[in-house]
Amino acid sequence: MSRVTSGPATASRHKKVIKKAKGYYGARRKQFRTAVQAVEKAGQYAYRDRRAKKRNFRALWIQRINAGARLHGMTYSTFMNGLAKAGIELDRKVLSDIAIREPESFKSLVDQARAALG
Repeated sequence: MSRVTSGPATASRHKKVIKKAKGYYGARRKQFRTAVQAVEKAGQYAYRDRRAKKRNFRALWIQRINAGARLHGMTYSTFMNGLAKAGIELDRKVLSDIAIREPESFKSLVDQARAALG
């Protein structure tokens, strides 16, 4: 009776890792042991950066809103405070988009915020 080897299982496991390492440079794409480390580290970066991306975009939106508000003589914090007091509930993503694409509409929002502050 022939003995059972784990050849096919090992080969498919190696193939899976090597496929994930496609596009890597040098040994990181060709050698299994190095590819395992590279793929694992890439997974850690991907996991971390999916969360970091949300922070980065929020920071970008705030910078854009601040720039738009300062064009009309207002800071970001006073603008957001004025919007809250005026009862305007727009999120930062939408406000950023308005500041870039529709400056006239953003100016009217600034005016409403300024009026609400008194």
